[in-house]
Amino acid sequence: MELFEYLNGAVTPYHAVELGAEFLAKAGFTEQKLAEPFDVERGKGYFIRVYGTGLVAYTVGGKFKAEDALHLAVAHTDAPCLRVKPVAELLSGEYKRLDVEVYGGAILNTWFDRPLSLAGRVVLRGKDAYSPQLVTVDMKRPLLTVPNLAIHMNREVNKGVEYKPQRDLLPLLGMLKEGESKEAYLRGLLAKELQVKEEEILDYDLTVYCAEQACYLGEEEEFISAPRLDNQLSCYALLEAISAGTHASGICMAVLYDHEEIGSRSKQGADSALTGAIIERIYAGLGLGREIMQAALAKSIMLSVDGAHALHPNRQDVYDPVNRATVNKGIALKINSSQRYAFDTETVAVAQVLCEEAGVLYQKVANHSDQAGGSTLGPILSSWIPMRAIDLGVPLLAMHSARELAGKADVDYLLRFLTKFYS
Repeated sequence: MELFEYLNGAVTPYHAVELGAEFLAKAGFTEQKLAEPFDVERGKGYFIRVYGTGLVAYTVGGKFKAEDALHLAVAHTDAPCLRVKPVAELLSGEYKRLDVEVYGGAILNTWFDRPLSLAGRVVLRGKDAYSPQLVTVDMKRPLLTVPNLAIHMNREVNKGVEYKPQRDLLPLLGMLKEGESKEAYLRGLLAKELQVKEEEILDYDLTVYCAEQACYLGEEEEFISAPRLDNQLSCYALLEAISAGTHASGICMAVLYDHEEIGSRSKQGADSALTGAIIERIYAGLGLGREIMQAALAKSIMLSVDGAHALHPNRQDVYDPVNRATVNKGIALKINSSQRYAFDTETVAVAQVLCEEAGVLYQKVANHSDQAGGSTLGPILSSWIPMRAIDLGVPLLAMHSARELAGKADVDYLLRFLTKFYS
């Protein structure tokens, strides 16, 4: 799978999971269902869709032994965006708008004046109340925009303006046509796209997304500019690496969670019993008990793979003077003494040696002491699964913008590092 094919297609967590599952199936992985018993064989790979927006992939070595370690790496499928509310139709005169809310820590002003589109899941009536029909939808065209207010009506805009999401971030869909329903124009659009009757639509989970395509950028095309690099870039790298060839012994595992940007507290989020339960079921499928699993976890390694803050050329004052990452200079090993990133010095050393063996550049990163920084999946998972862990990732500029920037060389470094970790 090509990087840009994935980045352009993974417009929502639903689409990221569909693309990932399709890729894994083509790579020879067998799908398992959460609602069915796991049949696990040595020498095979498996994947599990988790409620539409999460994905688990794992392989069991052909020479697997009970005492072998687990190699686990994780990322997340969600990104800051605008999400459509249950009753979405919101007229302003003859202007058709969508009522939305901000999901995650988005940089709001980056969403103005861009071509936007709409995608997600639509739920249709099924054979009975407990069996609705779930379909994904992607309009795949510029459909919406959030227009800026002209500077003539907002003279202070370049001095900094506070944006009110309920007032300023409502996307424009079109103009109301004669005879068109004022209360159901979004449902009408969805029904037309899916070629169903409006009354068949029960509910939807829709994302307004940046419709611009990924591209190379820079004098030597040394940068990658794209929406949702945080964290679809890591998801892509994990899928590629785990399918590239894994340990002859041991278990290799990649988990893509949803809802990291809003705290991970969901059934398909990292702050849940999901990962431990799946690991236990894998061991049970191999005929091994909980005690053996716990012993294996104690000598295992987990990577939390997420974007890191790259040194900004115009604002070096907000970065640590020496513990910082530059684009295209290697993956970032993220260190935080307050455990906002998962790490211990032993695991940092393991990551360093793996980098050296794979010929991968790395940079150790810590936040400016006056900046709180963000947090990741790593500390959350470490509290559920007590195993050695480290946070690392590709340095990014404009993180949480509608469009972000990464280094082309760093993507190659990450792929080589993860392939080494799994193989």
